[in-house]
Amino acid sequence: MNVAEDPRIAPLRDLDTLALDNRYARLGEAYFSRVEPAPLTNPRLLHANTEVAALLDLDPAQLLTQRFIEIFAGNRPLPGAEPIATIYAGHQFGGWVPQLGDGRAILLGQVRNRRGESWDLQLKGAGKTPYSRFGDGRAVIRSSLREYLAGEALHHLGIPSTRALSLIVADDPVQRETVERAAVICRVAPSHVRFGHFELFYSRGQHERLAPLADHVIDEHFPELSGRPDRHARWLEAVTVRTAELIARWQAAGFCHGVMNTDNMSVLGLTLDYGPYGFIDGFDAGHVCNHSDPGGRYAYDRQPAIGHWNCSRLIQSCVPLLADDPEQAAEIGQTLLDRYPDAYAQAMTRLWRAKFGLRDEQDDDPALINRFLTLLHRGRADFTLSLRALASVRVADDDPATELRARILDLEALDAWLPDYRARLRAEQSDDAERAARMNACNPKYILRNHLAQRAIAEAERGGSSETERLLRVLRHPFDEQPEHAAYAEEPPPGERHIAVSCSS
Repeated sequence: MNVAEDPRIAPLRDLDTLALDNRYARLGEAYFSRVEPAPLTNPRLLHANTEVAALLDLDPAQLLTQRFIEIFAGNRPLPGAEPIATIYAGHQFGGWVPQLGDGRAILLGQVRNRRGESWDLQLKGAGKTPYSRFGDGRAVIRSSLREYLAGEALHHLGIPSTRALSLIVADDPVQRETVERAAVICRVAPSHVRFGHFELFYSRGQHERLAPLADHVIDEHFPELSGRPDRHARWLEAVTVRTAELIARWQAAGFCHGVMNTDNMSVLGLTLDYGPYGFIDGFDAGHVCNHSDPGGRYAYDRQPAIGHWNCSRLIQSCVPLLADDPEQAAEIGQTLLDRYPDAYAQAMTRLWRAKFGLRDEQDDDPALINRFLTLLHRGRADFTLSLRALASVRVADDDPATELRARILDLEALDAWLPDYRARLRAEQSDDAERAARMNACNPKYILRNHLAQRAIAEAERGGSSETERLLRVLRHPFDEQPEHAAYAEEPPPGERHIAVSCSS
């Protein structure tokens, strides 16, 4: 068992004094079903996250105890827990599914830390619930480790995300494409409420259940809106803007979610539910990371529009909260939805300017940036490493731009673009060293590439965790040079460039 060292954490709470509550459960049983986790056989800790433990004010020494393993495997209760599975619906690949729910996730409750922050503790893979449909309620090592790694990777890139406290593996067989072994993660987030929670009650005509759910979210996470007559509209506006900004961050990082169903969309603007996600290696604007999505509904270049469509589903579901008059409510809803394109454009423009080292705003910037992205797309140049190399370009016309030229296939097009870029930099009197430092602080050197995750998975399935530990150390400092880990920045070898991931991942 491995626990990452973090000397900043002081002993605070043990497992008996976490002060666990389940405020969601107080909404009433129309919103969930009571369940109990199903025990695992011979559970073992693969990894525990001291950064997340610090969010809970939990003494990291607790992570090394057998009791911790048994609790977060689902084999014994956590003091104060009130385990439930929540019910929701959703649009999956554009098709309406009238009832879904937590099919393999069990919400234990919330912990409020000394800073006043509230954190859900949710066991994912802990057994069947009333919403498992034909599933077994389990997760496997492969999918659990992918989620564990992704939460840390995105968080340290500055992208809002759920995270995980622990990853526990066991001997129980689980049938997927092949027989794999069971695992459970303890997923941690301010909330796991989804767009689909509101879609469920709207679709059933149970509009009276929308306001209590919305007010729970507002009181817990938007307290500045609590009690205001316009609180529901202002909350929906905030969710719309947060969603637009989240997807702009995905695009800027070359991240593809893979399954942007409305039941996988967070009402807090968090990256939620990691399945067949992937960071782009060779840049393809139409990249589809999920081989269960042959039509490319959730391709990289479609993610912004899907985010907009998903927000329309949430706002439609909440129209009864906006006004008594249906026409007035619809008008308010449309106004809220219209916030998305501007919020996305503003966030995307700000992020791209930063990635290109541009301080000032000029009208021609989008065209300049898009010309460079077209270069990457045509030659399938590595997205992350090409943008990182851009920081090495100097303003002087005689600069050879060696590092960048090594990444680009169409050098003639690059040589036509570079003078315009340098002229743009000179227009704002850009300093090479200062600009490079800024660019390297927002263009990562290290991302969670699929082949790196697969290597950690292969070792974990053999019972080891050293590669998981090493990879996490790298991903927690994605913008640093880390010369001792330079191999983790390289493009995948030819034989590992097309690792398939699907909805079972």
